[in-house]
Amino acid sequence: MEAVHVENLSKIYRRGDTTTVALSHVALSVERGELVAVCGPSGSGKTTLLTCICCINEPTEGLIEVDGNRIYENGWTGVDVRAMRLHKMGVIFQAYNLIPFLTVLENVELILALNRFSRRASLEKAMWLLDYLEIAHRWRYYPTEISGGEQQRVGIARALANDPAVLLADEPTAALDTERGKSVMTLLRRLSREKNTAVIVVTHDRRMVEGFDRIYQIADGQIRNGNNSHDVDILSSSHL
Repeated sequence: MEAVHVENLSKIYRRGDTTTVALSHVALSVERGELVAVCGPSGSGKTTLLTCICCINEPTEGLIEVDGNRIYENGWTGVDVRAMRLHKMGVIFQAYNLIPFLTVLENVELILALNRFSRRASLEKAMWLLDYLEIAHRWRYYPTEISGGEQQRVGIARALANDPAVLLADEPTAALDTERGKSVMTLLRRLSREKNTAVIVVTHDRRMVEGFDRIYQIADGQIRNGNNSHDVDILSSSHL
């Protein structure tokens, strides 16, 4: 089943007499349980694509469907996009975006509270997620008291709290060294399989996409069809 389906997606920014094409007629599809990378250099349109899919950035034209719901078709369709983000999507940010005055546990519990879990259910599920991601021993700590890799795991736990159909990751390894970065990518691969979640990772780092199901290459706002991961070596390194 397709968890994300995108057709003819374009995003054009206009400021005065200046026009910038961030995305040009992009097509992409991702199934449940599939791990997909969108690779490209800085400014290629990767993050714009991600923010359009998660309803933060309004496209100029095209079509977006998430978990069978058509949310955009040359304009918002009237679907409650806030509810879609809350119940159907999880987002892993490059900068973690953890709330500094909340503990590790409270950062995850907050999402569950927004999804109207009871206090007890929020606590139990948050601790289960932290244990699943091997960070439960840090539950009392604040974000500034743990390492970058540990903060990223907390961010992943928070993104998984609503059992999303789609997990979107924006340069999730950019602030990590190679070893910790590969560890995070291995974790995302495990999550896609065990939780049957569609995972889309945008990255500029070619070293991090080993073992992905498909790799889309993006440059100047245009995307090519996804390659199987074993075909990644044939992609031009200038575009990665």
